Amino acid sequence: MPLVAWVVMVVALVGAGWVALAFNRLVRRRNRVDAGWAQIDAELQRRHDLVPSIVATVQSAADYERDVLERTTAARAAAVAAGGAVADRARAEGALTGALRTLFAVEEAYPELTANANFLALQAELATTEERIAYARGYYNAAVAEYETSRTVFPSRVIAGAFGFGARPFFELEIGSGAPVSVDLSARAPSDAPGGEPGAAE
Repeated sequence: MPLVAWVVMVVALVGAGWVALAFNRLVRRRNRVDAGWAQIDAELQRRHDLVPSIVATVQSAADYERDVLERTTAARAAAVAAGGAVADRARAEGALTGALRTLFAVEEAYPELTANANFLALQAELATTEERIAYARGYYNAAVAEYETSRTVFPSRVIAGAFGFGARPFFELEIGSGAPVSVDLSARAPSDAPGGEPGAAE
């Protein structure tokens, strides 16, 4: 076989090998993003499941705080119904976080709540869930950063474009009040209406 043919064959093999490596790297990193999002979704669902019990417990001691209770219930329903888009979930979850902050602010006015074992247990479980959400968000955003770097740098972006590796957004929670992202149950938010939009991770 002529030398030129050997050179062409070697170049073709090297090129095919590079394409396969780049493709597989993108697949692995995209799968990591998907796994991170699945974890966020599971933790958000856990939070959604806690809200009705928290609302019912507060209602038993503070029934006339109907506006706060109704806003929390509505925010929870909106979060559950939010579409699959990361930005939509972020907005809905941010609103729920704001509503929960306002809901827990009423605790100061009702000593029976601070002495209610069920309320304290739910409060602790929510705090743990918020920590898990923060951890999952960090993992997800880190995976997105890694994936986006691989997807957009040359020459692997050629492979990403050819095989349809689309962009993945970060998940960021934003509260309109400017309060921290995670629900801090030791701090009391003002009793004005929660605002905000939510926003996931590395």
